[in-house]
Amino acid sequence: MATLADSFLADLEDLSDDENRDEEGAEATEEAPDADKDLAEAAILNYDDLDSVAKLQKSQRFHDVMKKVEEAMTNATGISSKGLVAEDDPKYQLIVECNALSVDIDNEITIIHNFIRDKYRAKFPELESLVLHPIDYSRLVKQIGNEMDLTVIDLEGLLPSATIMVVSVTASTTSGKLLSEENLQKTIDACDRALALDEAKRHVLEFVESRMGYIAPNLSAVVGSTVAAKLMGVAGGLAALSRMPACNVQILGAKKKNLAGFSTATALPHTGFLFHTEIVQSTPPPLRMRACRLVAGKCTLAVRVDFTRGDISAKIGRELREDVRKKIEKWQEPPPPKQPKPLPVPDSDPKKKRGGRRLRKMKERYALTDMRKLANRMKFGVPEESSLGDGLGEGYGMLGQAGSGKLRVSIGQSKLAAKVAKKFKEKQYGSSGATSGLSSSLAFTPVQGIELSNPQAQAGLLGSGTQSTYFSETGSFSRISRTY
Repeated sequence: MATLADSFLADLEDLSDDENRDEEGAEATEEAPDADKDLAEAAILNYDDLDSVAKLQKSQRFHDVMKKVEEAMTNATGISSKGLVAEDDPKYQLIVECNALSVDIDNEITIIHNFIRDKYRAKFPELESLVLHPIDYSRLVKQIGNEMDLTVIDLEGLLPSATIMVVSVTASTTSGKLLSEENLQKTIDACDRALALDEAKRHVLEFVESRMGYIAPNLSAVVGSTVAAKLMGVAGGLAALSRMPACNVQILGAKKKNLAGFSTATALPHTGFLFHTEIVQSTPPPLRMRACRLVAGKCTLAVRVDFTRGDISAKIGRELREDVRKKIEKWQEPPPPKQPKPLPVPDSDPKKKRGGRRLRKMKERYALTDMRKLANRMKFGVPEESSLGDGLGEGYGMLGQAGSGKLRVSIGQSKLAAKVAKKFKEKQYGSSGATSGLSSSLAFTPVQGIELSNPQAQAGLLGSGTQSTYFSETGSFSRISRTY
């Protein structure tokens, strides 16, 4: 019969199994939309009709914003930067819409670029790895068309000279084939649409640039209205730009470059719009990256002030730009010369030093010994010996090299050692009149074993001079009586 505890554990296991099933079902439902989305995107990219791929240019929103921009540029109404700007102001809303439209235009150009690559890959498959920028790729494809020999096509002004040379050499060895008239016409139309979108984006940025003193006066004061408009257009508005850290603002507008086997010494990684500003380009080349990081930090501060409308007079922006200029000038200053350090003034007053026997004894105690003097000297042309061998460890200097090769050091006997030796001699021979407490009247002899003796009497028997141990001066032969 199951106990209460067993039934409780069984219920817990059932609950955990149900939770696992629910989690697996939720993950399946989450993965299904993602998979459907990927399939939808793949299907969009596989369409042969350009209108089904790029829909922004024919949307009502695109035409409305572009019409408002044209009217604003034609009327050229001045916008006063005095007073607080309301968020529901139509002019402010138009600038926000322009920033959002510029981001959508970039996304649309990327989609069209993928469409062009899919169509033109059969003609020149290596081109997409040589030219990475979508607009440059579109211009080049429109210029080349269905031509196999690129030497008869003028590509000057479209790409740098080094890239043109690489593209021409690669085209002579490509494995691509001519496109059909239908695919070629679709590719050319896609290139025209991408270039038209790029031109529309340029007009939008020109309008935003002309109104940057109204929407971001401090940022415009730091880097100029042109760069400020580009930064806002890429970031997606003033609010999105104000939330970016300085390291991300620094690389806004950076393009992926393909060096095509050339040297990377002239490549400038992590360089965007800020690197090409006037204040950075006027800096010496070794300091430009450092100046670019400094300007990015100041731009982040300025755009946050503009977003909160903290200063609409651009005073903070001018102060930040002046701070950048002073720091760059400080970096270019030569280091201060090293001043010669003067010697201390000699002290001519008599010094109060103690003399006498105590000072002499102290000098003798800390004086260099003969052994240390020899260890501190080296003999010319003779390698010194060391404690670990092969020049490792502590060197011995001239120890063992002077004279006969033996170390002779004269060491005088200390007073303490002399006193100890004298006391030991007196104890051993009993030269003093007192009897030592360690002396005993018992003596051990090999003949009689233990016998009583008088140490003082034994000491008195010892003579002076050349007394022999074996023959005594007072002793005589024993007379033995003969027995019959």
